[in-house]
Amino acid sequence: MGSKEKYHWQTQNVKVSGVDDMVLLSKISEDAITDNLKKRYMDDFIFTYIGPVLISVNPFKQLPYFTDREIELYQGAAQYENPPHIYALADNMYRNMMIDSENQCVIISGESGAGKTVAAKYIMSYISKVSGGGTKVQVGLSSGKYFEIQFSRGGEPDGGKISNFLLEKSRVVSQNHGERSFHIYYQLLQGATKEQRENLGITTPDYYLYLNKSDTYTVEDVNDKTEFKDTMAAMSVVGLSLEAQDTVLQIVAGILHLGNIAFREEGNYAVDIYLILAFPSYLLGINQDGLKSKLTSRIMDSKWGGKTETISVTLNKEQASFTRDALSKALYSRLFDYLVDKNGFEQFCINFVNEKLQQIFIELTLKAEQEEYVQEGIKWTPIEYFNNKVVCDLIESKVNPPGIMSILDDVCATMHAKGEGADQTLLQKLQSQIGTHEHFSSWNKGFIVHHYAGKVSYDVSGFCERNRDVLFSDIIELMQSSEFAFIKDLFPENLEAEKRGRPTTAGSKIKKQANNLVQTLMKCTPHYIRCIKPNETKKPRDWEESRIKHQVEYLGLRENIRVRRAGYAFRRVFKKFLQRYAILTKETWPQWRGDEKQGVLHLLKSVNMDSDQYQLGKTKIFIKAPESLFLLEEMRERKYNGYARVIQQAWRKHIAVRKYVQMREEASDVLLNKKERRKNSLNRNFVGDYIGMDNHPEIRQFVGRRERVDFADVVVKYDRRFKTVKRDLILTPKFLYLIGREKVKQGPEKGQIREVLKRMIEVEKIQSVSLSTLQDDLFIVHEDQYDSVLQSVFKTEFLSLLYKRYEEKTRKKLPLKFNNLLEFKVKKGGWGPFSSAGSRQIQFQMGQGDEAVFKPSSKVLTVSVGPGLPKNASESFEILKPPKSDSRGRGTQGQPAVRNSLLRQQSSMDQPTLPRLQGSHRSQHESQIYTDMGFMNVPDQGVFILVFQMKYSVFSLRMHRRRSKEYKPLPGSGGPKPKPKPRPRTPQCRAVYAYDAQDTDELSFQADEIIEILFEDPSGWWQGRLRGKEGMFPGNYVEKI
Repeated sequence: MGSKEKYHWQTQNVKVSGVDDMVLLSKISEDAITDNLKKRYMDDFIFTYIGPVLISVNPFKQLPYFTDREIELYQGAAQYENPPHIYALADNMYRNMMIDSENQCVIISGESGAGKTVAAKYIMSYISKVSGGGTKVQVGLSSGKYFEIQFSRGGEPDGGKISNFLLEKSRVVSQNHGERSFHIYYQLLQGATKEQRENLGITTPDYYLYLNKSDTYTVEDVNDKTEFKDTMAAMSVVGLSLEAQDTVLQIVAGILHLGNIAFREEGNYAVDIYLILAFPSYLLGINQDGLKSKLTSRIMDSKWGGKTETISVTLNKEQASFTRDALSKALYSRLFDYLVDKNGFEQFCINFVNEKLQQIFIELTLKAEQEEYVQEGIKWTPIEYFNNKVVCDLIESKVNPPGIMSILDDVCATMHAKGEGADQTLLQKLQSQIGTHEHFSSWNKGFIVHHYAGKVSYDVSGFCERNRDVLFSDIIELMQSSEFAFIKDLFPENLEAEKRGRPTTAGSKIKKQANNLVQTLMKCTPHYIRCIKPNETKKPRDWEESRIKHQVEYLGLRENIRVRRAGYAFRRVFKKFLQRYAILTKETWPQWRGDEKQGVLHLLKSVNMDSDQYQLGKTKIFIKAPESLFLLEEMRERKYNGYARVIQQAWRKHIAVRKYVQMREEASDVLLNKKERRKNSLNRNFVGDYIGMDNHPEIRQFVGRRERVDFADVVVKYDRRFKTVKRDLILTPKFLYLIGREKVKQGPEKGQIREVLKRMIEVEKIQSVSLSTLQDDLFIVHEDQYDSVLQSVFKTEFLSLLYKRYEEKTRKKLPLKFNNLLEFKVKKGGWGPFSSAGSRQIQFQMGQGDEAVFKPSSKVLTVSVGPGLPKNASESFEILKPPKSDSRGRGTQGQPAVRNSLLRQQSSMDQPTLPRLQGSHRSQHESQIYTDMGFMNVPDQGVFILVFQMKYSVFSLRMHRRRSKEYKPLPGSGGPKPKPKPRPRTPQCRAVYAYDAQDTDELSFQADEIIEILFEDPSGWWQGRLRGKEGMFPGNYVEKI
């Protein structure tokens, strides 16, 4: 026995995995949270909510729910309407920005490899759609990013920028074992053309000292050659000229050549191999001797006795190496700044910046929320949590006691000429000054910091070297002498205006820019995504329990759930709340003219919100459950929808009057002088949707959410054997759909009839449409694979719309072919050598009457139909004069008035009133009216849904027509009333029209036969029993008794 899968009663075969929102967990513990995340992860549900906070588990594979369909699904939808998704959070941000005109931010946190960068890409992808369009052992893409997108008041993006605040400049010159440097080096060395290799003087990666220290040159599943092409293409896309692209590659190659410059001690310290200077000097456009001079010496200003004296100081071997590496890092960093306008930071600071971001989360969720309740006088039970401010102070504090970065800067300043021993001096100072701190401890090779994410050990080896950001004015002056303007622009400093002295360290820059980032984020309304890395193997569905539980703990998910459950999901100042929901009542719209608090109370009472669902503070309203907020939003939406419908109705009425005549003339012109017309085909209204798509979600599901339906009708389709079957024909600006029905063969709905998509043709792929020259309703849609033979009484309307849509898509006219011998391709049937395809023919010939007569043979269908209106008949062609009206308002001259009246009733969605019966027989005029109404005859069996969907108008009139024939005079007043017939035990119905079964699971019956009703399906197909046989039949062919 296999495990039973759990399905929700409201969904259609959608498996339920855990809970979508962990606020609803029955038990709050790390184990329960981890177990819920695991259930969802194993079923490929990577997103879970904690109220408004989104939890994302990295799937390490591509999932199918990031398409345009999901973007449409989540756009404008409330959070509860769809499963958890990053698009829901992105949409919430965008809508809040538009509604409140306030800046929004999303903080995506989690350890390296948890999927933060990909999450940011999905958010930007969603925003662009709705608004208008280095590998490491532990760190996959070890860089933090700050994306900023600016929007106009209308919601269109005006511009944006990306700040890379964790770029590891030290990675330019050195890497740990098993790591690579930045991707561009390996892409260039593998993907450069022969000419580029010669011009740049490049060879294999193991030749370069900046790359061969780690002994790692390739990465699994990464094709550097292909990615180099993508990088070059990307530079072209962002507008870099070919000349600028060449200079970028020169700088990258120049950095590699700089790294091969070595120094040796020999009196005055000189370059080991002088020829090595040639290529970096050539590529960077600088003087070779100048490069040697600036790398081995520096100019210093000395003041003595009020005078300033310039002194050339020779650098020792270590200082020269620092200067070389500083130049390389500066070149790479400034090139990076140029390309994406970024500021660089060191790898050492990643955890510090993460601490700052965690502090924002604490300040704005746990701490700020509880403090707000106290300030507003809201009843609240405090919840304990860990505030990591003490860890941030340990790292960045300046005095009493100084932080790690301050001590690091001090050591680098006092030992700037020495590399050896500096790291041990740093460790000694850390032990002496902050060794007793509760979140700090040391060991023989480094120190440990107790971060919010857990204890992290740091090896001090290389700390001082990586913190130095030595770029003296001599080097800047050298690069400003380059013959390449591009390189000059990377060094814009004004050396005369700047004081010559000790440059700032990486640590000081980190603190400044991290705090600037925090200040920027604190000015925004925050949203949060907490990313979780499920394993170290980076394989899908590999779940490491202990790793997940550790992340759940340090991300504070349990405390977050407790705060959400005990707190209030929504809070808003009174004024903004009134502005948002003022439309709900007459008293508050357009503006409340009283005490704001009383106005809020009035709104809450108007929607009957329970008093235990909200509290009123001093300046804000607090709403407890998200469902209560959804109630307000839905009622507001209904109000706006109502007013929007009034505006839409007025506008549509206006344009309808203006365009109606034009539409009918255009439709008539499609067939003018080419095909005979039926007398009821002219001078009639175009409805477009003859199915009622809004009332049939089971059909609407096949059409895109925002895809407009131009035409919908139930048509008859002819197969290779000229057998007929019903299809729903739907035309949108993009596609032509044919929807059928089939019996479900397995599953919980076995035996039920369900809609299935039989065919979907792109409008531009339609090759032509063929018709006869007679008044029949057949037409053939030709497509590359096979053709569709269809029959519809509204073919003229359909063809005119298809003609327009085809022209819009292709800028060409749709080929329409008229001939009385039509040929069409049939779909290949079966498999293997015995499969058959080929073609069939339809022969049209003149016959008798308005109804077509069909005579099929093996490969030819003969269609006979009487003569119709002349081919040159158009809308101006008078068929019948406009009818006069009698005193009761009924038309007396025939069909058109009744037809137009009927369709006017349709469009207003009001059910027409049945004509009153005045006696046992009709007048001659009255009889003539109903006799001439050819369009109300028993419908073709292929268009029964049309009858049902004409807003009940046609159905009601037809029913009355039949009843009027059976009408008998009322008995005399003195006679007793006849006894009513006893009701049948089971529901029954009487056939109003005859129906011939089109499929094996349908019933055939004649008019007046009694059918037992077994099941009434909302789709219009009922299940019944007749003469012992059970089957399906159209519900609009019968009347209940």
